[in-house]
Amino acid sequence: MMSGMHATQKPRNDDHLDVETFARPEQQRRYTAAMNRIAAERRPDTPVRVYVSAAPKTVNDSNWERWLKRITEDLPGGVELLHYRSAFGESPYDWDTLADQLDGLVVIGRPKRLGSRVHVLGPVARLELRSLVAKKPVLLFTHNFGLVPVVDCMSQVMSPAEAPRLKLIAPKRWNRDSRTLHAALDALRPAGLARQEPEPRQSAQGHLVAPFAVGAS
Repeated sequence: MMSGMHATQKPRNDDHLDVETFARPEQQRRYTAAMNRIAAERRPDTPVRVYVSAAPKTVNDSNWERWLKRITEDLPGGVELLHYRSAFGESPYDWDTLADQLDGLVVIGRPKRLGSRVHVLGPVARLELRSLVAKKPVLLFTHNFGLVPVVDCMSQVMSPAEAPRLKLIAPKRWNRDSRTLHAALDALRPAGLARQEPEPRQSAQGHLVAPFAVGAS
């Protein structure tokens, strides 16, 4: 449905990084149309489930609950958040079965440095992203921008070849009024829930920095 939806080519110089999105206009149109279809097909009284993909080091950190709270605040009300512990518990990791039950994915990568727009996903998170990115809303969580649709990010596969990682770069001039973000959030909004405009994003200071200060995936 949304194949080829996110940019993968590396810009030639820094000027090309100073953009609001790395997606081409046609990619944005296809993505927005796909998200609108998902929103229109949402049935009343059906739960909306979003999985937060994070490395064990992130989940075990003392700031994990604060991190989940920030993601919850950025998503529409009524969305059920899942993660490795809550989804699998003592059960074996069975992503394919879980993925069929999900409405969206939020990925948390390791920032290149504090305040960086560059986030690296491990091999497992990369595969989780690949399985849903062409079908459901997939968002990158960043400490300075909040949620950014992966379609708006630049992506680059990284070594090692036997277990490749994925680098995601958020646009330098990312705007939370982006039509792709609004479309993604609408696609994750439970039926009958009115849209609420997002709160202004604070700069990366204080409690927003803390969760990222100890490393991620």
